[in-house]
Amino acid sequence: MSRRIAGFITATIILLFTGVTAQAQGRVTTRKYRLADFTDKVTQVVLSGNEVLSGALKEEVMNAWTASAFEFCSLEQFEAWKTHDRYYFLMIVETRMKGEETPGLVFLTLVKGGPEAAESIGEMNEVISLPLCPAPGGTGRELIYLGGLVKAIQEFTLAAMESEKVAYSGTDWFNGHYKRFGKQKQLYISQDDLAPSVTGDVLVLYQDSDFFVEPEDEVDRVYVQDTYNTLTSYVVAPLFPEKSSVCYKMLFESGTQTLYYITKHKITRKNGTGFLADDLKKLARKR
Repeated sequence: MSRRIAGFITATIILLFTGVTAQAQGRVTTRKYRLADFTDKVTQVVLSGNEVLSGALKEEVMNAWTASAFEFCSLEQFEAWKTHDRYYFLMIVETRMKGEETPGLVFLTLVKGGPEAAESIGEMNEVISLPLCPAPGGTGRELIYLGGLVKAIQEFTLAAMESEKVAYSGTDWFNGHYKRFGKQKQLYISQDDLAPSVTGDVLVLYQDSDFFVEPEDEVDRVYVQDTYNTLTSYVVAPLFPEKSSVCYKMLFESGTQTLYYITKHKITRKNGTGFLADDLKKLARKR
């Protein structure tokens, strides 16, 4: 095989494995490339529907959004502007998993405007989506952890601008925080955030002197009081799970509001809503 042909094959393999596609104009379409203008564009924060939740989102953005310039817009304005690539949109959306008859969860989502939105919102370039609460009305806990989700979206997007690996990793990127620093933290998990299968016999296998299972109100109090060096749990799952429903499990650091851990599982009779024994085993292994 000639060096020229071998070089061509090598270059092709590199392109395939980095996800790069070159079009006629030489335009690169990787995720990192698409996010390169994020800090230069205006993020439109879409306020609609639930007035309490929209009001809370507005407050959290005003207090903590530093990644880009931002404005607030209505759902009607979003519909008019969604095809413009000069905007990113931070919005609260109800979603349903494939097979669900009704929306099961509400997500906080960052998407990039563009002409593909003319087809449907589902065709827009999604930057990151994080679970917020069950649909339609939530439980109230989403107001406590909303600021952490806003911060997480900013952190992920800025990191994804710099790294193709981060851009393609999605929510798995957040778990690096726990891998690096989890063993140094106190861990508070709400009793209501444990799956029914996690009994006392299971807990004793994984609990240590810095691992506490407490009532939900106590866990949330620990979080909002900026307790030093502490992670608290927040689970998002449908109020009435269906065949394809999914449960999300998260850990946030008190004080910094940093998302340290996020994972999910499909809800079944065996694997109910909340942290499973396997989750506790994985967490304990890194402590």
